[in-house]
Amino acid sequence: MEEKQNDLVHDFNPSGKSFKFTPKVALIFLVIILLGLGSGYALSKKSSPVAKLSGSNVTASNGSTLQKGTIYGSNDTSTFKDTAEGVLNVGGIDGEGAYHLVRPGGPSQDVYLTSSSLDLSKFVNQKVKVWGQTQKAQHAGWLMDVGRVEVE
Repeated sequence: MEEKQNDLVHDFNPSGKSFKFTPKVALIFLVIILLGLGSGYALSKKSSPVAKLSGSNVTASNGSTLQKGTIYGSNDTSTFKDTAEGVLNVGGIDGEGAYHLVRPGGPSQDVYLTSSSLDLSKFVNQKVKVWGQTQKAQHAGWLMDVGRVEVE
């Protein structure tokens, strides 16, 4: 009795046609790459929606100029629905927040802040209004992830 042996390697191209890299295929790949690069560049240059309001300029702690009344960040007030106002200072509390808003009423009224979308360092020592999402905290009385800032 003779045993029939099965091949371990199978042809995955049953039609027998092989892929040919033609000038037409090269052109299609080139167009796809250029469209990807162009859309990526356009999206990187597009700033987030920001409302520009008139007002006077203030100098940020890093030396940049901020205009009073200017809103930085997202216009999505349905996600960032919580608001607070005060002077932005560096420092959190027991590892929660990198910044905090000093508000009237003493330290118990401070709002501790983080931001996953904005660089809050340019607003240090400025009076600001922030919009964000309240986060669960262990030590901070109020911990907020900020998505929008208005210089006051």
